[in-house]
Amino acid sequence: MLSRVADSVFWLSRYIERAENVARFLDVNMHLTLDLGDSIDQQWEPLVATTGDYSEFAERHGRPTRESVWKFLTFDRENSNSIVSCLRSARENARTIRGSLPSEMWEELNKFYLFVRGAAVEETLEHSNQFLGEVKRYSQTLVGISDSLMSHDEAWHFGRMGRNLERADKTSRILDVKYFILLPTSAEVGTPLDVIQWSALLKSASALEMYRRVQGRITPDNVVGFLMLDLEFPRSVRFCLSRAEESLRAITGSAERTFQIRAEQLLGRLRSEFEFTRASDIIKSGLHEFIDRFQLSLNEVDGAIFDHFFATQSMVQSQSQAQ
Repeated sequence: MLSRVADSVFWLSRYIERAENVARFLDVNMHLTLDLGDSIDQQWEPLVATTGDYSEFAERHGRPTRESVWKFLTFDRENSNSIVSCLRSARENARTIRGSLPSEMWEELNKFYLFVRGAAVEETLEHSNQFLGEVKRYSQTLVGISDSLMSHDEAWHFGRMGRNLERADKTSRILDVKYFILLPTSAEVGTPLDVIQWSALLKSASALEMYRRVQGRITPDNVVGFLMLDLEFPRSVRFCLSRAEESLRAITGSAERTFQIRAEQLLGRLRSEFEFTRASDIIKSGLHEFIDRFQLSLNEVDGAIFDHFFATQSMVQSQSQAQ
């Protein structure tokens, strides 16, 4: 298939998933402010840090507050990772390949973009639960349209690979929110406060009910194990890596547990690490440190995928824009 189409489908899926996960980052904080009170802005500063945009935020907004972080992550068009910017980028990628997408997908994406673009900052902050719920619903609808109406050919596999790589990264960052914002003292572990915090984190990943069905009582080890290592929950990091690897192999034609290109080697190695890791090992080595190493490895995978599949197309686009 054309590199241009593969590139656009890959990033279309990633941007939609990114928009949804920004909503999930905000959701975990909103749940906590309801449960614990919004007496300190400390809860909002690390939220920007976990998205990787703290320097840009600090330069433009100074000290983080509830209102400034909400605007920055939701409606700021100068922030490339805000919800509205992600949807604008997703829509642009979809526009260039409309002939390769179901018409229902293009229509739903337009509705999604117009819904967010037309929303008012103050009103959405006041009714954050409703707004964030709609963002998640639109995103999940688009995934459903893709899975049920697109042929499961190379284009679909590029989309699924992009979505799962993005989701793996953001699930790890949701856990990092717990490290930065919610990490209790040893005296608080296991207390009602600690359980509320971990419950809020599970809710932000839409994982609370599935977690309780599988694990029952909420403990740090079990929550980390479920979100990082569970093989059946669709938002766990291990699940996402496995599905991304399946799609990459479907694109290249490689047999299971073999590789032809560097991206397959790196992704297979990363997935294997999660197969032979326990939650207690992650926590013992340091949750934040483990997540940092994981994100660096995931960046390597992203770079290898870009180099093999999209680099030529990117050079063509740059040359075209320079003329």
